[in-house]
Amino acid sequence: MKLEIISFGKISEFITGQEIEVSEIDNTDQLQQYLETSFPQLLGMKYKLAVNQNIIQANQQLTENDQVAIMPPFSGG
Repeated sequence: MKLEIISFGKISEFITGQEIEVSEIDNTDQLQQYLETSFPQLLGMKYKLAVNQNIIQANQQLTENDQVAIMPPFSGG
C-alpha cells in the first residue's frame, strides 16, 4: 500500500514529506509502530496523526494513497 507521509514542527526535522510503500499495515496503530521503529526520535514524543486532513482519536483503517500527517502538540488562538 502506498501512503503519503507529511510532518510538521519539530517532527519535520527528521521526517520529511515522503511517499512510503508499506505492506502488512492496515491501520493507524500499525503505522504508528512502523514509524516509531523507523524513526526512533518519535519514541517518547507526543504527537497526533491525521488521515486525509482529519485528526484521529482512535485506530483507523488505512487505504491506498491515504495522506497521513504527523503533528506535534499545538495550540490555537
